[in-house]
Amino acid sequence: MPVTLTEVQRIPTSGARAVEPVRAGGRDLLAVPQLAKDVPGGPPGMNGGDSDTDLLLLDRADGRLAATLPAPGGEDAEFFTIADRAFLAVASIRTGAGPYEFATTSTIFEWRGAGFVPFQQIKTFAAKQWKHWRIGGRHFLGLAQGVVRAGRENRDSVVYEWNGESFAEFQRIPSQWAYNWQAFEAAGEFFVAHAEHAGPSVLYVWDGVKLTPRQTLADESGRAFATFSAGGGTYLVVACIAAPSRVLRLAADGRFAPTQVLDGLGARELAVTRIAGRILLIRVNFILGPPADPQPSLDSQVYEWDGGKLHQVAAFPTCGGTDVAVIKNGDRVELVVTNSLTPELRFAAETVRYQLTAGAR
Repeated sequence: MPVTLTEVQRIPTSGARAVEPVRAGGRDLLAVPQLAKDVPGGPPGMNGGDSDTDLLLLDRADGRLAATLPAPGGEDAEFFTIADRAFLAVASIRTGAGPYEFATTSTIFEWRGAGFVPFQQIKTFAAKQWKHWRIGGRHFLGLAQGVVRAGRENRDSVVYEWNGESFAEFQRIPSQWAYNWQAFEAAGEFFVAHAEHAGPSVLYVWDGVKLTPRQTLADESGRAFATFSAGGGTYLVVACIAAPSRVLRLAADGRFAPTQVLDGLGARELAVTRIAGRILLIRVNFILGPPADPQPSLDSQVYEWDGGKLHQVAAFPTCGGTDVAVIKNGDRVELVVTNSLTPELRFAAETVRYQLTAGAR
């Protein structure tokens, strides 16, 4: 049976950079951070606009606006829980409307009563992503940040640990222009992959005390990762924007070896889902070409694992595509895809919901 995507809704957003499912206070929501809004009469461009933006909290059932949170230059949102407490960490890449300030604060919100309120503010520099992971009973929160063109103030990525009252700095991860994290367990070890644009993306392993580097996953242009298990093997997909994306398999020596190269450039984000016994990888593409002259109107892909490799089974249009969330409700599977640009390089783009259908083979 073929894999099909059926568009079910378009939601107005502005420079949407991520979409995160949220379950708090008995409510099902979607968090959408927004990078920028268009300046009336201002020139088009993917790096312009006014970064005085809000994060949108949408009702997951119908996409209607439920609330907003102050999140200037919103780049990412990560929802997680610790015991009975619910948190939403938002990465703010910048403030201003030109010139921009990359040294700002990113807010961790906590759900209290009927909504999110600020819990902790973290000083960040060009923040790109928060990622929560657990090792045993310990909770960690990784911050990917940095941009080399901003000059001497650049900062490494940082891993924070929950100390029972707040998140405290635990370990710095060398980086220049970081984008993403992926934490996973395989073969009795705990791994954390760190995506870096201006240098190597590195796979770290937990040694019982801290994260230590295991191997380089990509030399440059790293954006995102996805993992899945199949046929007794563990696979790691490494997405790059200006270099080929690859599929790697965990070998007996504890390192990942390449098994496949995926066609095309421009990859920004990945997600894996299983439906009707089939393993699907969703790849969202951002732009081709340089930021000064980008090509944002691209097709993004759905791949299926055939037991030995991934092959494309569907495609869907994106324009400056940034993220995808997989929403499962019984037998129904939806993809929520954020687009950050219009073909004219304006920010008033739309987030699109699709119904994903894939019967058993």
